[in-house]
Amino acid sequence: MEGSDADRNATERDPRWRGIVHRDRRADGWFWYSVTTTGVYCRPSCPSRMARPDNVRIHDTIADARATGARPCLRCDPDAAADADGRNARVVQACRLIEAGDRRPTLAALARAVGWSPGHFQRVFTRATGLSPRRYADACRSGRLRAALPAAPRVTDAIYAAGYGSSSRFYEKSAGMLGMTPTALRRGAVAERLRFAVGACALGAILVASSERGIVAILLGDDPELLVRDLQDRFPRAELVGGDRDYEALVARVVGFVEAPAIGLDLPLDIRGTAFQQRVWDALREIPAGNIATYRDIARRIGAPASVRAVANACGANALAVAIPCHRVIRHDGTVSGYRWGVARKERLLEREKS
Repeated sequence: MEGSDADRNATERDPRWRGIVHRDRRADGWFWYSVTTTGVYCRPSCPSRMARPDNVRIHDTIADARATGARPCLRCDPDAAADADGRNARVVQACRLIEAGDRRPTLAALARAVGWSPGHFQRVFTRATGLSPRRYADACRSGRLRAALPAAPRVTDAIYAAGYGSSSRFYEKSAGMLGMTPTALRRGAVAERLRFAVGACALGAILVASSERGIVAILLGDDPELLVRDLQDRFPRAELVGGDRDYEALVARVVGFVEAPAIGLDLPLDIRGTAFQQRVWDALREIPAGNIATYRDIARRIGAPASVRAVANACGANALAVAIPCHRVIRHDGTVSGYRWGVARKERLLEREKS
């Protein structure tokens, strides 16, 4: 059965289609494609006769290609291209070196260890993990610090044990990295106080919560009680305090922003997430009201074109509805899906922003 015009257009709009047309060997191992008429899946450089674009499906992983029920092409042997030059094994090796070191390895040292040039290593590592080697190392140090703080005699001891060379430089960034001060995390007690209030807007119930640094959550839903539970799940160690009249005025400003996103939200945000999530969320905030992007677009913007699924997961982890506009991201085929607070709300937000 041949595909439709919509299938053909979707395939031809995919920038990876060009790699298939030109049989680009550089694309081998980064994506695969299957052909519905022949029932095989191939690597981009396959020398077989070119299939019609409406019969081609492009896949991010070889597992996705296999899941279609197609069999591997006998001419190009796509299974062998899954890791033709040991890319995955070398990236894993570099990750283990970063994780095991007390100090952050230099880019040159990591590249030398896996047998690549520094530039090539940087590109491959970032594409495979979604993070640069430096940011991956920072995330590992943060994890070591969390593990070391509870038992450390002093906070400073834990900081140096985790691999930080300067406690003063660490303290400058600690709140954003840990979501609290190191002392509060070390005590294992209530991390912080969050003020919150529940209101109503055109999209249903809305909950707004803030720390001392800014708004940490804007949650949407139908049931106010479920929103409070969601807040508790997201911040299980925080003390939740109901907002007073002044705080309700802040909530009213947020509601006004939800009703009309184009006016902007002139309030501080306390954005918390992993290094990769923050990169995704920064890219989302650059999408103007009334515009859309695909998950694939965002992956390319952050320099990690193979991390489409990770981008979608980061959108799903967003706790600041509308303020971090994950509703402006759609699938590559133009369909609206994957919104934590319901596809109907996503569609309504997009329609209102267009008008």
